[in-house]
Amino acid sequence: MPSLHAIGNMTDKSSSADSPQELETELSQFELTQRTDFPLITRIVTVFGIALSLVHIWFNTFATLPELWVSAAHFAGFSVMCALTYPAAANWRNSRFALAIDIGIAVAAIACLVYVIFAEDALYERGVTFVTSDWIFSVIAILIALELIRRTMGWFIPCLIIVALTYVVWWGSWLDGIFAFPGLSAETMLYRAFYSSEGMFGPISRISWSYVFMFILFGAFLVKSGAGDYIINVSRAAAGKIIGGPGFVAVLGSGLMGSVSGSSVANTVSTGVITIPLMKKAGFPPKFAAGVEAAASTGGQLMPPVMGAGAFIMASYTQIPYVEIIAVSFAPALIYFLSVAFFVRIEAKRSGVHQLETDTPSMFSVLASGWHYLIPLAVLVALLVMDFTPTYAAGISIISVVVASWLSPNRMGVADIFDALAQGARNMATTAVLLTGIGLVVNVISTTGIGNTFSLMINDWAGGSLFIMIVLVALASLILGMGLPVTASYIVLGTLSAPALYGLIAEQQLLELLTTGQLPEEAKTIFMLIAPEQLAALGSPMSFEMAVDLVGKVPDDFKATLLEQSLGPVTVGLALLAAHLIIFWLSQDSNVTPPVCLTAFAAATIARTPPMATGFKAWKIAKGLYLVPLLMAYTPLVAGDFQQVVIVTLFAILGTWALVAGLEGYLEGPINPLFRIATFGMAALMMWPGLDIWLRLLGAGLFIALVVYSYKKAPPLVTA
Repeated sequence: MPSLHAIGNMTDKSSSADSPQELETELSQFELTQRTDFPLITRIVTVFGIALSLVHIWFNTFATLPELWVSAAHFAGFSVMCALTYPAAANWRNSRFALAIDIGIAVAAIACLVYVIFAEDALYERGVTFVTSDWIFSVIAILIALELIRRTMGWFIPCLIIVALTYVVWWGSWLDGIFAFPGLSAETMLYRAFYSSEGMFGPISRISWSYVFMFILFGAFLVKSGAGDYIINVSRAAAGKIIGGPGFVAVLGSGLMGSVSGSSVANTVSTGVITIPLMKKAGFPPKFAAGVEAAASTGGQLMPPVMGAGAFIMASYTQIPYVEIIAVSFAPALIYFLSVAFFVRIEAKRSGVHQLETDTPSMFSVLASGWHYLIPLAVLVALLVMDFTPTYAAGISIISVVVASWLSPNRMGVADIFDALAQGARNMATTAVLLTGIGLVVNVISTTGIGNTFSLMINDWAGGSLFIMIVLVALASLILGMGLPVTASYIVLGTLSAPALYGLIAEQQLLELLTTGQLPEEAKTIFMLIAPEQLAALGSPMSFEMAVDLVGKVPDDFKATLLEQSLGPVTVGLALLAAHLIIFWLSQDSNVTPPVCLTAFAAATIARTPPMATGFKAWKIAKGLYLVPLLMAYTPLVAGDFQQVVIVTLFAILGTWALVAGLEGYLEGPINPLFRIATFGMAALMMWPGLDIWLRLLGAGLFIALVVYSYKKAPPLVTA
């Protein structure tokens, strides 16, 4: 990506008073404090990062080591990088004493790895009875995780881990009611946390060293090869010559880059330094420009084929292949990015935005000049479609990046490959430590059964209402998002609330079968046992109230069997996937929702706008984060066949445009209050679940007529 020093000629007068150096300094607040005054340590970390990347490639290709050893090596290696790179406090980054302590932490992390390897067999030979060294190393490993997460993510997650671990061994026995837990011994807790494949080195860690690392490394190679510049150039060629083009460049470029980078803040900082000045120069209000960049960058983690770390964790939770998850995610992502684009179009017409780049090269010439950048993405998608594992697909795609670069003037040499390996390890360091620590929380949730308890509790609060359930999950995601990164927020929420949300989504589909009289014969057996007097009614349509009453009589122990017999394993799996996708989408809202919205704050720093006001603007523009999950819950957007998905998507796109027009009071020109209210009704006709296709067509026809009317009445646009 272009450096901050290269954008001085793109800034407008409102930002010319601030030099690129000053902007770079201000944006550093969104990056972690790193050591800079110890060149030898920097070189050691770089070489260690290269070695760590190569070792992880070996782990994911040829190695046949026990998963516990690999997970422990993953944690130890990235703990070394975090300890040596990020000081305990900003004012300690030049302290030799602090560096000495951090070298000690790095050595201790390696010692924990060595101990796991050599002490595992002896521990089992003793009947999992601890000796002094078992206590020491397990406690040291947990303390290292807590401290490094505190350095890189703040206090919230370490406090959450401490609360979880002490609940298991201490204060859980003090509680009464549904959250009471008799408690485990400290020895059992430490065994499960450190020595077993369920805690720090459990499923979340395995996802981290396999799927997540390989795709982060793939992204590092892509960026090093120059794909970042190519993405921006393609976006400018596609949208630069149309009215509001710079805004569309932000939407398209940030969406594509975000899918590769996996971090909305990093995406905002990298692409925003180009797109925000362009938008301001074209005539967009600065606050709006920052809000668009924040909203588009947030959506990058929802954009297939990578989708950050969330898609890999989702595949592990649901046991649904990764390729199926990204396949069903294309339509929701399209709806979201078009919803942001509608805001751009309307604001461009309202603000009189003019064309900036009349000399932009054609799309064909841009694509032709960098067609080789598309080869790795094509290889990745092709391998995934051919049912190769994601790690294998990512590994071959990394090789294809290097090969493709030799088809361009900027060939990747040995130095570039080593640099990409080191950068991939640096990009992964904080995520690796975070996911290892979160594994402790997930282990407590599964050990105590608190996840099922929480699901039953929020199900009770929701009173059987799917809408209220989604609102509760959205509120929980916002609160958790103030202290947790998006990935960690999704893991915690998915573990706690996905079962309840899945149950309501599946029950909704079961109710539809009952009301339409389409219940399969094999599913009637359970109802025959529960309510034999209503068996005759099962073969014909019944009222919704009767269906709810009938399902309510089924004991919870029989619900899972009933749902599988009624819906079939495929539909049940898609219902579970829909629940996780809803939670994953809602977990993104903390990026753009005040009071804590780092993505919006980063964009505000570039645009020179008030952070909180920019946050509210980004929150408004990112309304698709709430709309799309509702569509997933109530329509066949995720669980339907191809024809159903296409129909829902097309009406959702038009309905979203109508909704944005109602919120803004503007289409191609201003619309009067009566029409503004009517647009909400049109949006409801197009998107409300269960409506007849002719009502949807009526809503679409009325809205298209309003667009045409607005276009004819719009004032002429003054161009530069």
